[in-house]
Amino acid sequence: MSRFLLRRFATMVLTALALTFAVFALTNLGPNLVKLAKTEASVRMTDAQVASWLSRNGYARPTLARYGEWLGVLPGWRGADADGRPRGRCLDRAPDPAAAPRRCGVLQGDWGFSTAFKSGVIAVIGRSLGATGWLMAWVMAVMVPTALALGVLAGMREGSRTDRTLSTAAIVTTATPEYVSGVVLIVVLASSTVGISPLLADWGLIGSRTLFLGTATSAMERITFWNFALPVLTMALYGTGYIARMTRASMTEVMREQYIRTARLKGVPFRAVILRHALRNALIAPFTVIMLQFPWLLNGVVIVETLFNYKGFGWTLVQAAGNNDIELLLGCSVVAVVVVLVTQLISDVGYVYLNPRIRVA
Repeated sequence: MSRFLLRRFATMVLTALALTFAVFALTNLGPNLVKLAKTEASVRMTDAQVASWLSRNGYARPTLARYGEWLGVLPGWRGADADGRPRGRCLDRAPDPAAAPRRCGVLQGDWGFSTAFKSGVIAVIGRSLGATGWLMAWVMAVMVPTALALGVLAGMREGSRTDRTLSTAAIVTTATPEYVSGVVLIVVLASSTVGISPLLADWGLIGSRTLFLGTATSAMERITFWNFALPVLTMALYGTGYIARMTRASMTEVMREQYIRTARLKGVPFRAVILRHALRNALIAPFTVIMLQFPWLLNGVVIVETLFNYKGFGWTLVQAAGNNDIELLLGCSVVAVVVVLVTQLISDVGYVYLNPRIRVA
Protein backbone atom coordinates (compact mmCIF):
# COMPACT_ATOMS: atom_id res chain seq x y z
CA MET A 1 0.00 0.00 0.00
CA SER A 2 2.83 2.41 0.80
CA ARG A 3 4.38 1.92 -2.66
CA PHE A 4 0.97 2.45 -4.23
CA LEU A 5 0.48 5.68 -2.30
CA LEU A 6 3.94 6.93 -3.26
CA ARG A 7 3.30 6.25 -6.93
CA ARG A 8 -0.08 7.91 -6.79
CA PHE A 9 1.33 10.92 -4.97
CA ALA A 10 4.03 11.33 -7.62
CA THR A 11 1.39 11.05 -10.33
CA MET A 12 -0.77 13.61 -8.54
CA VAL A 13 2.11 16.09 -8.36
CA LEU A 14 2.89 15.73 -12.07
CA THR A 15 -0.78 16.02 -12.98
CA ALA A 16 -1.20 19.11 -10.83
CA LEU A 17 1.83 20.75 -12.43
CA ALA A 18 0.59 19.99 -15.94
CA LEU A 19 -2.95 21.24 -15.28
CA THR A 20 -1.93 24.39 -13.43
CA PHE A 21 0.59 25.25 -16.15
CA ALA A 22 -2.10 24.82 -18.81
CA VAL A 23 -4.43 27.14 -16.89
CA PHE A 24 -1.60 29.61 -16.29
CA ALA A 25 -0.71 29.72 -20.00
CA LEU A 26 -4.34 30.17 -21.04
CA THR A 27 -5.08 32.92 -18.54
CA ASN A 28 -1.87 34.78 -19.44
CA LEU A 29 -2.49 34.98 -23.16
CA GLY A 30 -1.74 38.27 -24.87
CA PRO A 31 -5.34 39.58 -25.08
CA ASN A 32 -5.91 38.87 -21.38
CA LEU A 33 -2.76 40.72 -20.40
CA VAL A 34 -3.71 43.71 -22.57
CA LYS A 35 -7.12 43.78 -20.94
CA LEU A 36 -5.51 43.57 -17.50
CA ALA A 37 -3.20 46.50 -18.28
CA LYS A 38 -6.07 48.68 -19.48
CA THR A 39 -8.21 47.70 -16.50
CA GLU A 40 -5.51 48.49 -13.95
CA ALA A 41 -4.10 51.59 -15.63
CA SER A 42 -6.29 53.28 -18.25
CA VAL A 43 -8.57 52.12 -21.04
CA ARG A 44 -7.12 54.88 -23.24
CA MET A 45 -3.62 53.43 -23.22
CA THR A 46 -1.86 53.06 -26.55
CA ASP A 47 -0.16 49.84 -27.62
CA ALA A 48 3.21 51.26 -26.64
CA GLN A 49 1.93 52.26 -23.20
CA VAL A 50 0.41 48.80 -22.72
CA ALA A 51 3.73 47.17 -23.62
CA SER A 52 5.54 49.48 -21.21
CA TRP A 53 3.07 48.70 -18.39
CA LEU A 54 3.40 44.96 -18.94
CA SER A 55 7.19 45.23 -18.93
CA ARG A 56 7.26 47.29 -15.70
CA ASN A 57 4.93 44.81 -13.97
CA GLY A 58 6.78 41.66 -15.01
CA TYR A 59 4.32 40.34 -17.59
CA ALA A 60 6.62 40.67 -20.62
CA ARG A 61 8.88 37.78 -19.71
CA PRO A 62 8.61 34.11 -20.86
CA THR A 63 5.54 32.22 -19.68
CA LEU A 64 7.53 29.36 -18.18
CA ALA A 65 9.62 31.74 -16.07
CA ARG A 66 6.56 33.55 -14.78
CA TYR A 67 4.90 30.20 -14.00
CA GLY A 68 7.92 29.22 -11.91
CA GLU A 69 7.70 32.53 -10.04
CA TRP A 70 3.96 32.12 -9.47
CA LEU A 71 4.53 28.57 -8.24
CA GLY A 72 7.35 29.73 -5.97
CA VAL A 73 10.22 27.62 -7.31
CA LEU A 74 11.99 30.56 -9.00
CA PRO A 75 12.91 33.93 -7.48
CA GLY A 76 10.36 36.68 -8.06
CA TRP A 77 11.05 39.21 -10.78
CA ARG A 78 12.60 42.56 -9.89
CA GLY A 79 12.55 45.79 -11.85
CA ALA A 80 11.88 49.51 -11.49
CA ASP A 81 8.81 51.71 -11.82
CA ALA A 82 8.48 54.84 -13.98
CA ASP A 83 10.37 56.87 -11.35
CA GLY A 84 13.22 54.39 -11.15
CA ARG A 85 12.31 52.99 -7.74
CA PRO A 86 12.91 49.24 -7.29
CA ARG A 87 9.89 47.02 -7.36
CA GLY A 88 9.09 43.37 -7.94
CA ARG A 89 6.70 40.52 -7.20
CA CYS A 90 8.06 39.93 -3.70
CA LEU A 91 8.94 43.57 -3.03
CA ASP A 92 5.42 44.84 -3.70
CA ARG A 93 3.85 42.34 -1.30
CA ALA A 94 6.26 42.62 1.61
CA PRO A 95 5.64 45.09 4.47
CA ASP A 96 9.36 45.83 4.53
CA PRO A 97 10.91 45.73 1.02
CA ALA A 98 14.36 45.40 2.54
CA ALA A 99 13.37 42.09 4.16
CA ALA A 100 11.39 40.78 1.19
CA PRO A 101 11.94 37.08 0.43
CA ARG A 102 13.39 35.93 -2.88
CA ARG A 103 10.52 33.55 -3.61
CA CYS A 104 6.87 34.38 -3.02
CA GLY A 105 4.55 31.97 -4.80
CA VAL A 106 1.91 29.36 -4.15
CA LEU A 107 4.33 27.07 -2.33
CA GLN A 108 5.18 29.92 0.06
CA GLY A 109 1.50 30.69 0.71
CA ASP A 110 1.38 33.81 -1.49
CA TRP A 111 -1.43 33.25 -3.99
CA GLY A 112 -1.51 36.81 -5.25
CA PHE A 113 -3.93 39.71 -5.05
CA SER A 114 -7.45 39.73 -6.47
CA THR A 115 -8.04 42.76 -8.67
CA ALA A 116 -11.81 42.18 -8.66
CA PHE A 117 -12.29 41.88 -4.88
CA LYS A 118 -9.30 44.06 -3.86
CA SER A 119 -8.18 41.43 -1.38
CA GLY A 120 -5.76 38.54 -1.10
CA VAL A 121 -6.63 35.52 -3.21
CA ILE A 122 -6.41 33.15 -0.22
CA ALA A 123 -8.87 35.25 1.75
CA VAL A 124 -11.34 35.39 -1.15
CA ILE A 125 -11.12 31.66 -1.89
CA GLY A 126 -11.30 30.74 1.79
CA ARG A 127 -14.49 32.75 2.24
CA SER A 128 -16.09 31.32 -0.90
CA LEU A 129 -15.04 27.74 -0.14
CA GLY A 130 -16.60 28.01 3.30
CA ALA A 131 -19.93 28.99 1.77
CA THR A 132 -19.72 26.28 -0.89
CA GLY A 133 -18.70 23.74 1.74
CA TRP A 134 -22.04 24.18 3.51
CA LEU A 135 -23.87 23.80 0.22
CA MET A 136 -21.94 20.65 -0.70
CA ALA A 137 -22.46 19.14 2.76
CA TRP A 138 -26.23 19.57 2.60
CA VAL A 139 -26.36 18.30 -0.98
CA MET A 140 -24.43 15.16 -0.05
CA ALA A 141 -26.59 14.65 3.05
CA VAL A 142 -29.71 14.71 0.88
CA MET A 143 -28.37 13.08 -2.27
CA VAL A 144 -26.42 10.05 -1.05
CA PRO A 145 -28.98 8.39 1.28
CA THR A 146 -31.82 9.07 -1.15
CA ALA A 147 -29.91 7.73 -4.15
CA LEU A 148 -28.74 4.60 -2.34
CA ALA A 149 -32.22 3.84 -1.06
CA LEU A 150 -33.78 4.29 -4.51
CA GLY A 151 -31.06 2.24 -6.19
CA VAL A 152 -31.37 -0.63 -3.72
CA LEU A 153 -35.17 -0.65 -3.97
CA ALA A 154 -35.00 -0.73 -7.76
CA GLY A 155 -32.30 -3.41 -7.86
CA MET A 156 -33.92 -5.70 -5.31
CA ARG A 157 -36.65 -6.73 -7.77
CA GLU A 158 -35.33 -6.26 -11.27
CA GLY A 159 -38.03 -5.70 -13.89
CA SER A 160 -40.82 -4.96 -11.41
CA ARG A 161 -43.09 -1.93 -11.59
CA THR A 162 -41.11 -0.31 -8.78
CA ASP A 163 -37.89 -0.84 -10.71
CA ARG A 164 -39.29 0.66 -13.89
CA THR A 165 -40.79 3.65 -12.09
CA LEU A 166 -37.65 4.48 -10.10
CA SER A 167 -35.38 3.92 -13.11
CA THR A 168 -37.48 6.25 -15.25
CA ALA A 169 -37.40 8.94 -12.55
CA ALA A 170 -33.62 8.56 -12.21
CA ILE A 171 -33.11 8.92 -15.96
CA VAL A 172 -35.30 12.03 -16.09
CA THR A 173 -33.43 13.76 -13.23
CA THR A 174 -30.04 12.82 -14.66
CA ALA A 175 -31.00 14.10 -18.13
CA THR A 176 -32.19 17.45 -16.74
CA PRO A 177 -29.37 20.01 -16.32
CA GLU A 178 -29.21 22.22 -13.25
CA TYR A 179 -30.08 25.42 -15.08
CA VAL A 180 -33.37 23.81 -16.19
CA SER A 181 -34.36 22.15 -12.92
CA GLY A 182 -33.36 25.27 -10.97
CA VAL A 183 -35.54 27.55 -13.09
CA VAL A 184 -38.45 25.08 -12.86
CA LEU A 185 -38.16 24.92 -9.07
CA ILE A 186 -38.04 28.72 -8.81
CA VAL A 187 -41.12 29.10 -11.00
CA VAL A 188 -43.11 26.41 -9.20
CA LEU A 189 -42.06 27.04 -5.59
CA ALA A 190 -40.58 30.55 -5.35
CA SER A 191 -42.70 32.76 -7.62
CA SER A 192 -45.34 35.11 -6.27
CA THR A 193 -47.30 35.14 -9.55
CA VAL A 194 -47.19 31.54 -10.86
CA GLY A 195 -46.77 28.10 -9.35
CA ILE A 196 -48.23 26.94 -6.05
CA SER A 197 -47.15 29.91 -3.89
CA PRO A 198 -50.07 32.21 -4.93
CA LEU A 199 -52.55 29.42 -4.23
CA LEU A 200 -51.10 28.70 -0.80
CA ALA A 201 -51.09 32.42 0.02
CA ASP A 202 -54.73 32.78 -1.04
CA TRP A 203 -55.70 29.82 1.11
CA GLY A 204 -53.84 31.32 4.07
CA LEU A 205 -51.44 28.40 4.40
CA ILE A 206 -48.30 30.56 4.16
CA GLY A 207 -47.69 33.98 5.65
CA SER A 208 -45.21 35.19 3.04
CA ARG A 209 -45.64 35.78 -0.68
CA THR A 210 -43.70 32.67 -1.70
CA LEU A 211 -43.21 29.20 -0.27
CA PHE A 212 -39.42 29.35 -0.72
CA LEU A 213 -36.96 32.13 -1.47
CA GLY A 214 -35.78 32.29 -5.07
CA THR A 215 -32.39 33.63 -3.97
CA ALA A 216 -29.88 32.22 -1.48
CA THR A 217 -28.07 35.49 -0.75
CA SER A 218 -29.44 35.61 2.81
CA ALA A 219 -27.98 32.12 3.40
CA MET A 220 -24.52 33.70 3.44
CA GLU A 221 -25.36 35.08 6.89
CA ARG A 222 -27.86 32.52 8.17
CA ILE A 223 -28.87 29.25 6.52
CA THR A 224 -32.53 28.34 6.84
CA PHE A 225 -34.76 25.77 5.19
CA TRP A 226 -36.55 28.49 3.22
CA ASN A 227 -33.51 30.14 1.66
CA PHE A 228 -31.38 27.00 1.15
CA ALA A 229 -33.81 24.29 0.07
CA LEU A 230 -33.99 25.18 -3.63
CA PRO A 231 -30.24 25.31 -4.41
CA VAL A 232 -29.70 22.08 -2.45
CA LEU A 233 -32.57 20.36 -4.24
CA THR A 234 -31.40 21.62 -7.64
CA MET A 235 -27.96 20.10 -7.21
CA ALA A 236 -29.18 16.94 -5.49
CA LEU A 237 -31.65 16.01 -8.22
CA TYR A 238 -29.01 15.45 -10.89
CA GLY A 239 -26.62 13.48 -8.72
CA THR A 240 -29.38 11.41 -7.10
CA GLY A 241 -30.48 9.96 -10.41
CA TYR A 242 -26.91 9.13 -11.46
CA ILE A 243 -25.96 7.41 -8.20
CA ALA A 244 -29.31 5.59 -8.07
CA ARG A 245 -28.74 4.18 -11.55
CA MET A 246 -25.26 2.97 -10.63
CA THR A 247 -26.52 1.45 -7.37
CA ARG A 248 -29.39 -0.26 -9.16
CA ALA A 249 -27.02 -1.79 -11.74
CA SER A 250 -24.68 -3.04 -9.01
CA MET A 251 -27.57 -4.37 -6.93
CA THR A 252 -29.10 -6.33 -9.82
CA GLU A 253 -25.70 -7.88 -10.56
CA VAL A 254 -25.23 -8.95 -6.95
CA MET A 255 -28.75 -10.39 -6.71
CA ARG A 256 -27.86 -12.82 -9.53
CA GLU A 257 -24.86 -14.27 -7.66
CA GLN A 258 -24.85 -17.88 -6.50
CA TYR A 259 -24.43 -17.08 -2.81
CA ILE A 260 -27.62 -14.99 -2.90
CA ARG A 261 -29.54 -17.86 -4.46
CA THR A 262 -28.07 -20.27 -1.92
CA ALA A 263 -29.10 -18.05 0.98
CA ARG A 264 -32.65 -17.78 -0.33
CA LEU A 265 -32.90 -21.53 -0.94
CA LYS A 266 -31.75 -22.16 2.63
CA GLY A 267 -34.72 -20.16 3.86
CA VAL A 268 -32.93 -16.99 4.93
CA PRO A 269 -35.49 -14.16 5.09
CA PHE A 270 -35.38 -11.84 2.10
CA ARG A 271 -34.65 -8.82 4.31
CA ALA A 272 -31.64 -10.60 5.87
CA VAL A 273 -30.39 -11.59 2.42
CA ILE A 274 -30.44 -7.94 1.36
CA LEU A 275 -28.91 -6.46 4.51
CA ARG A 276 -26.31 -9.14 5.33
CA HIS A 277 -25.22 -10.42 1.95
CA ALA A 278 -26.20 -8.21 -0.97
CA LEU A 279 -26.00 -4.64 0.32
CA ARG A 280 -22.31 -4.45 1.23
CA ASN A 281 -21.14 -5.96 -2.07
CA ALA A 282 -23.57 -3.82 -4.04
CA LEU A 283 -22.21 -0.59 -2.52
CA ILE A 284 -18.61 -1.14 -3.67
CA ALA A 285 -19.13 0.33 -7.15
CA PRO A 286 -21.34 3.27 -6.03
CA PHE A 287 -18.65 4.27 -3.52
CA THR A 288 -16.39 5.39 -6.35
CA VAL A 289 -19.26 7.27 -7.98
CA ILE A 290 -20.09 9.01 -4.70
CA MET A 291 -16.49 10.16 -4.25
CA LEU A 292 -16.50 11.55 -7.78
CA GLN A 293 -19.44 13.76 -6.81
CA PHE A 294 -17.20 16.04 -4.75
CA PRO A 295 -15.23 17.49 -7.70
CA TRP A 296 -18.44 17.55 -9.73
CA LEU A 297 -20.19 19.51 -6.99
CA LEU A 298 -17.29 21.94 -6.65
CA ASN A 299 -17.36 22.72 -10.37
CA GLY A 300 -21.12 22.24 -10.81
CA VAL A 301 -21.93 24.96 -8.29
CA VAL A 302 -21.03 27.56 -10.93
CA ILE A 303 -24.51 27.38 -12.47
CA VAL A 304 -26.44 26.91 -9.25
CA GLU A 305 -24.66 29.62 -7.27
CA THR A 306 -25.02 32.08 -10.13
CA LEU A 307 -28.69 31.21 -10.57
CA PHE A 308 -29.48 31.63 -6.86
CA ASN A 309 -26.93 34.43 -6.29
CA TYR A 310 -25.13 32.42 -3.62
CA LYS A 311 -21.63 33.84 -3.25
CA GLY A 312 -19.63 30.66 -3.01
CA PHE A 313 -16.79 29.14 -5.02
CA GLY A 314 -18.74 28.93 -8.29
CA TRP A 315 -19.97 32.51 -8.03
CA THR A 316 -16.43 33.66 -7.25
CA LEU A 317 -15.10 31.79 -10.27
CA VAL A 318 -17.64 33.51 -12.53
CA GLN A 319 -16.71 36.91 -11.10
CA ALA A 320 -13.01 36.22 -11.61
CA ALA A 321 -13.56 35.18 -15.23
CA GLY A 322 -15.85 38.12 -15.97
CA ASN A 323 -13.43 40.64 -14.49
CA ASN A 324 -10.27 39.07 -15.96
CA ASP A 325 -8.93 38.47 -12.46
CA ILE A 326 -5.95 36.32 -13.43
CA GLU A 327 -4.57 35.68 -9.95
CA LEU A 328 -7.97 34.62 -8.61
CA LEU A 329 -8.59 32.37 -11.61
CA LEU A 330 -5.27 30.65 -10.99
CA GLY A 331 -6.10 30.21 -7.31
CA CYS A 332 -9.48 28.67 -8.16
CA SER A 333 -7.78 26.30 -10.59
CA VAL A 334 -5.37 25.12 -7.88
CA VAL A 335 -8.28 24.38 -5.54
CA ALA A 336 -10.23 22.52 -8.24
CA VAL A 337 -7.20 20.42 -9.25
CA VAL A 338 -6.38 19.50 -5.64
CA VAL A 339 -9.98 18.51 -4.87
CA VAL A 340 -10.18 16.29 -7.97
CA LEU A 341 -6.86 14.54 -7.29
CA VAL A 342 -7.48 14.02 -3.55
CA THR A 343 -10.97 12.61 -4.05
CA GLN A 344 -9.63 10.27 -6.73
CA LEU A 345 -6.98 9.03 -4.30
CA ILE A 346 -9.52 8.53 -1.51
CA SER A 347 -11.77 6.68 -3.94
CA ASP A 348 -9.00 4.30 -4.99
CA VAL A 349 -7.87 3.61 -1.43
CA GLY A 350 -11.44 3.12 -0.22
CA TYR A 351 -12.17 0.76 -3.09
CA VAL A 352 -9.18 -1.37 -2.08
CA TYR A 353 -10.49 -1.72 1.46
CA LEU A 354 -14.05 -2.45 0.33
CA ASN A 355 -13.06 -5.08 -2.24
CA PRO A 356 -10.81 -7.82 -0.77
CA ARG A 357 -10.03 -9.22 -4.23
CA ILE A 358 -8.02 -6.11 -5.07
CA ARG A 359 -5.98 -6.51 -1.86
CA VAL A 360 -5.16 -10.11 -2.77
CA ALA A 361 -4.08 -9.05 -6.26
